[in-house]
This record gives sequence, structure tokens and C-alpha cells, in this order.
Amino acid sequence: MILSKSVRFLVGFIFFLVFILITTDSNVLAAQERLFLDLNLEFLGEYELTNNDYQNTKIGGFSGITYDRKKNQYYVISDDRSSFSPARFYTLKIDIKNNKISNINIKNVTFLKNQKGDNYPINTIDTEGIALSPKNTLFISSEGVANKEISPFIKEFDLEGNFLKTVRIPNRYIPKIAEKKGIENNLGFESLTIKANGFMPQDPFRLFTVTESALVQDIDIENPDTFNRSRLMHYVINPFGEPTLVAEHLYKIDNPSFGTLYHGIPDLFALPQEGYLLSIERSFGMKGYGVKIFQIVMANASDISSQKSLAGNIENISPIKKQLLLDLGKLDIELDNLEGISFGPRLPDGSQSLILISDNNFAEKGEQKNQFLLFKLTGL
Repeated sequence: MILSKSVRFLVGFIFFLVFILITTDSNVLAAQERLFLDLNLEFLGEYELTNNDYQNTKIGGFSGITYDRKKNQYYVISDDRSSFSPARFYTLKIDIKNNKISNINIKNVTFLKNQKGDNYPINTIDTEGIALSPKNTLFISSEGVANKEISPFIKEFDLEGNFLKTVRIPNRYIPKIAEKKGIENNLGFESLTIKANGFMPQDPFRLFTVTESALVQDIDIENPDTFNRSRLMHYVINPFGEPTLVAEHLYKIDNPSFGTLYHGIPDLFALPQEGYLLSIERSFGMKGYGVKIFQIVMANASDISSQKSLAGNIENISPIKKQLLLDLGKLDIELDNLEGISFGPRLPDGSQSLILISDNNFAEKGEQKNQFLLFKLTGL
């Protein structure tokens, strides 16, 4: 069959379009691959901390963890709202042998003090994130209690739990029920992580946190996608002066699977490479807990600090880019309420260990557990 010139032109034009689409997709894919680090996360094992109490405090609510490499120990924050015992963090020694957690020993418990030097009263605090700074101090985040209009915070404490300094939180995060703004109840600053760039303790460093879910004013109840629009804040902590909010970015949480009751971001972890972090997305529903770990990149993400609301069209906003690193649902273990993430020591082969911990919600024995998961991270 002989094709006419017009038909031949049309066929050629179609092939040209297909070629452009294929090469464009390939170029986009290649660019995406270049953007992300070539990381690999391998599951090594699980450990359950069975201690029920320590020095007259109830063990549980482990929501954040940070590693002190010099002392080879960990500081773990409890999200107890001073209900069972005063707000506190624990110092743990985690022994790793043959690429497994062989033992966890609680070394100390430290109560947090407010500006007056007192323990925090009941239901005035909900500590969730913890990060060790180069100054050998701890930055700790609290979700506050939004339904009582108790504000979230990020504060600096010494290792004895004494208050040192407050990181200023923008007014848009402060809950005001009548104004329909601020963090949602129990969906505030679960996360906290520090990226130290300098060589000296007094050098500036970066601090990151992200809301577990969208702010009240960022939600359109007729658009379910808006519930997934979290805000990530990037601070610089200077040796002199107040902490500076450098930028704020849109973090889009994956859509929940069918049967999910709640989902959000319980923690972040800053990687050594500039602008790269890990994030945890955690869900709970009919099938139990689901947890995914993502690699996220802040390069080219829009600064949304001037956006009063994210409830409308956000096509002009470039969100933080992310790539799935590991879906823990594919592991052959029952997942608990995993909320904290941190590096541990180097493993014998030189690779980096990574530890996840769970918040048992102070549930009765057998219902939930203080779960510790050990991983090997390569590609840094």
C-alpha cells in the first residue's frame, strides 16, 4: 500500500511526538535519579525493651531518639504529658553485636524544667522530638495541647534538663480555635533534627521540624488532599542572637490507603549531605501500623513562609521532593507505632547503623511494645 504525502507526514509527526515523550520521560527520570542519593536500607533485626518502670517513672511513650556519638549513648524523649511522671527523657545504652541489638540498658532519667525551674504541670506539654546539638545541649519539641490552646514549642535544654532558650515559632502555628488556625490537636511538631555544618561547638547549625499533618488554615474539608499538606521549617541556630527561620517548605504526605484512620509524619533525620533528610510517614488503620521511610531533598522547593493558607490551588508551589527508601510493611515483622529515627554507631563493615523506636502509648502489656528496629544504611 502506498501512503499519501499527508498520511506519511501524519505518521512521521506521530512518531516524532512519541520520540519526544519517551526521551522527555527518560530525561526527567534521569534527572530525578541524579537528584537523590543512591541509598540502600537493609533491615537487621528487632529488639523489645520489656522494662515497665525505672526510678519511679513509667517506661513508654518513646517518640524521639538522638545519638551522642562521643559517649556512645542515646537520649530518648517520652511523650508523657506529665500524667504518669513529669515530662522527661531517658539516657539509654544500646549494645549492638553481630549486627543485632543484643541489649538495651536504661542509664538515667532526666526531668525537664520550665523557665521557673519547675517540672512541667500535667497536660501543659507533649514532648515528641529530640536532637543533640553541637553545643552538647538538647533541643526538644512539644506539640502543645491545641484543644486547650496550649502552644507548641521548640526549646533548648542542658543535659540536666534545665531550660536554656526558646526557638520562636511563627504565629500561624499557634492554635486559636475561634480564629480556626494553628496546629491540629496532637498533630504538631512530632519531629526534630539537627544538621551540624561546622567544626567547632560554637559554629552555627541547622534545625528542622515538620508538622505531623496540615495546619487548620491549610485544610479544605471538601478537598481530602489538603489534609496531606504539611509545613517543614528550616532554622539556623547562631551562637549569638535568636534562632532564624530561614525557610518554610511544603511537604506532601502520601495519600493514605483504604481503611487508614490516621497518618502523618512522626520524625525527620538530617543526613550528612547538605539538603538531604530522611522522613518517616506512619499510618494506623484496619491493618495495623504502616511505616514508610523516604529520602527527601529540599533543593528547589518553594519558600511558603508568606503563604497564609495552603487550602487552595498550590500549582505554583514546588514541594519538597521525596523518594521511597523502604516500605517497612514488606518486612516480615509486626510493626508497632514507630515514631523516632536516629543514626547509631558505625557497623563492623564501616556502614552506618540506623535505629527506629516506637511509642507504645503506655498501653497495657501485650497490646503494644517498646520496639527498636536496627538497619544498615549504605550509600552516604
